[in-house]
Amino acid sequence: MEACDAAGVDIPRFCYHQRLSVAGNCRMCLVEVEKAPKPVASCAMPAGPGMNIKTDSPMVKKAREGVMEFLLINHPLDCPICDQGGECDLQDQSMVFGSDRSRFTDVKRSVEDKNLGPLVKTVMTRCIHCTRCVRFATEIAGVQDLGTTGRGRDTEIGTYVEKLMASELSGNVIDLCPVGALTSKPYAFTARSWELRRTETIDVSDALGSNISVDARLNEVMRITPRLNEDINEEWLSDKGRFQYDGLKRQRLVAPMVRDSSGKLQQTTWKHALEAVTSALGKIKSGAQLKAVAGKLADAESMVALRDFFHRLGSGNLYAEEFPHLDADLRSTYVFNSSISGIDSADLVLLIGTNPRSEAPVLNARLRKAWLGGAKIASIGPKADLTYTVKHLGEDPGSLADLAAGKGAVFKKLAQANTPMIIVGSGVLQRADADAILSKIHAIALKAGVVKEGWNGFNVLHSSASRVGALDLGFVPASGADKYSPKFVYLLGADEYRGNIPDDAFVVYQGHHGDAGASRANVILPGAAYTEKNATYVNTEGRPQRAVKAVPTVGDARDDWKIIRALSEVASKTLPYDELAGVRHRLAEVSPTYLHTGVAQQALWLNGDSLAHKGKAKESGEPFTSSVPQFFMTDVISRASRTMARCISARKEMAH
Repeated sequence: MEACDAAGVDIPRFCYHQRLSVAGNCRMCLVEVEKAPKPVASCAMPAGPGMNIKTDSPMVKKAREGVMEFLLINHPLDCPICDQGGECDLQDQSMVFGSDRSRFTDVKRSVEDKNLGPLVKTVMTRCIHCTRCVRFATEIAGVQDLGTTGRGRDTEIGTYVEKLMASELSGNVIDLCPVGALTSKPYAFTARSWELRRTETIDVSDALGSNISVDARLNEVMRITPRLNEDINEEWLSDKGRFQYDGLKRQRLVAPMVRDSSGKLQQTTWKHALEAVTSALGKIKSGAQLKAVAGKLADAESMVALRDFFHRLGSGNLYAEEFPHLDADLRSTYVFNSSISGIDSADLVLLIGTNPRSEAPVLNARLRKAWLGGAKIASIGPKADLTYTVKHLGEDPGSLADLAAGKGAVFKKLAQANTPMIIVGSGVLQRADADAILSKIHAIALKAGVVKEGWNGFNVLHSSASRVGALDLGFVPASGADKYSPKFVYLLGADEYRGNIPDDAFVVYQGHHGDAGASRANVILPGAAYTEKNATYVNTEGRPQRAVKAVPTVGDARDDWKIIRALSEVASKTLPYDELAGVRHRLAEVSPTYLHTGVAQQALWLNGDSLAHKGKAKESGEPFTSSVPQFFMTDVISRASRTMARCISARKEMAH
């Protein structure tokens, strides 16, 4: 089959998928091989030299027509009310290869639907037993939740015992299912595929920057599906990235607001809101009293505009929400240097302070694929079921001691590995003793030869979309910045900042959801969500990617960089750009990485000299923790999503 595909000859298939093992269930791919007594399944037949294969002979046509007739025997006539209608493989192939009538006169069988959770809707009577979902769950997701029971007419696909599908990648079975047996539960009966306008963009629910398609009708996002990118997400997408879109419609900030003398937020005009911010800035005596914090979902354009605005105000107090003390002088110390696709060629992986299953499920599937290919994986940090075998070395920084001293079996294997990887979780970078721990990790990398010619195995796995971009643009405060108590704080979508914000400080919140940041603000400036603007995000491997506007902004909200540009003009500190092209030109000036959209540039590594951190913090004995304790709610969009709330409830019920 693959040889025919390479030659441009299309062969119909239901059960075959290039990323799954060969099953040979559906028999739709039958072809005629010269000198063979009967048709053979092309998906399971190896191609050999001198083979003569006929893909459109009378024998093949008759065989396919017969297979299609058997597949349709028990298939219900649900097409008018089936969510798969219009993008159904069975519909398409029955039109091309099937007959115009059925000879079946017996009673069609029916199968009881299964409850796989709040995300995947099942109509198992439509199932044709291709087993794609079973193979995906077992091979890619690494959960043994789905399987086949019964034989012949009694065959069913289900969960053996009544339970939910406990995977962060479960939504991918919707894309894999060639019929309407598995469809999206939140999307059910809401739209038809031909009504939707598709926009190719990127996901911001984690730091991978998975490529996605946003399907919208009029001004509403109806669904999100993955888009092929071999370097990042292949063709998979996490459940949070796929299903949190209903959070885009709830808890939205739709108009500027100013807190009045009684302490209540009142809706106002843009002019009044910007003048209120300017008035507060006029009372600030020095730049040291200013503070700007970039949140998890901030895009690069808005961050560079905020950076330039604060510099014109005489302040360099720029903070990334999660890393208030990180030393970001060298890019190779905070990006995923091996690249996400480089995981495929790793032969030993050491995880430190990370749970990739909750922080980046799609990357975790890559790690599982490497493990299936023979890679060994060890871990220092919280114990967790990562869907593959892990040698657990400990839970606290003390477990690094032997490795840093060059002792132990794991260090020996690390030093002997051809392509070793160390993956440091962003939870490590958030600790007060991050410098001390990173120095020890860097010593391990240096001694074990993790960085060598043609291979940099030191990697940082971030957990939010804006982090690398913020560090690239200098959202790291100058030393001693925390000595001063801020009187003016600008929160750019920062809802979880735990740093110093005094009660008497004037707080401006710019963002798209009413969350913790908005509740403490004196002025609220409503911004655009990632589906409502053209913006740039940098993923954990340092790859700049463009998000594309799929729907208009809601209410009076505006693009984030435009808000800052307007504020700079009202404050008489006018920024020198008023178009998106000008902002992106400025981005490239500040960080040339932004010149190479879609490319992960190799970061400079100074052979260990870069690893001597300036911090004097001593290592504590506190255990490592994951930066994502709750997978389904990590940002303002997912916290506003009812679908994500249902997922949490379902997991709790399953645990009991």
